[in-house]
Amino acid sequence: MFHRRSNPAALYARFISALIRFSSRLESALPLLYLLIGIILLAHGLSAASLAQHDPGSGVAAGDDRIYEAARRLFLLVEGNFGALIMVCAGLASIIAAAFNQYRKAFSLFIVASGAFILRSLVVIFFDYK
Repeated sequence: MFHRRSNPAALYARFISALIRFSSRLESALPLLYLLIGIILLAHGLSAASLAQHDPGSGVAAGDDRIYEAARRLFLLVEGNFGALIMVCAGLASIIAAAFNQYRKAFSLFIVASGAFILRSLVVIFFDYK
């Protein structure tokens, strides 16, 4: 009943080879695992939104006031510091894209930057927003 003592280097080598075999098997299953995790996260996150219409006791009445308030908050964000950040980042990205000969992307970013700059005027002209 004597146990043979293993060489620690051989045990370490066997452990490393087993770890490599496991990682190669795991690597082939990672896309499926990511897909499964994504579906679970989306299902969990969207379950409350999908059941919102079935709750009769929420006590929230929809109306023009809520829509007006939501639009006002969005316009305050876009007209304030966030809009300035969008305008500057899109303008710089447009210049960089033009420097790399990606003119379609540069033109799109230029439209985003100028749209953030003149959004308030466009909304007042087309939608009579006060």
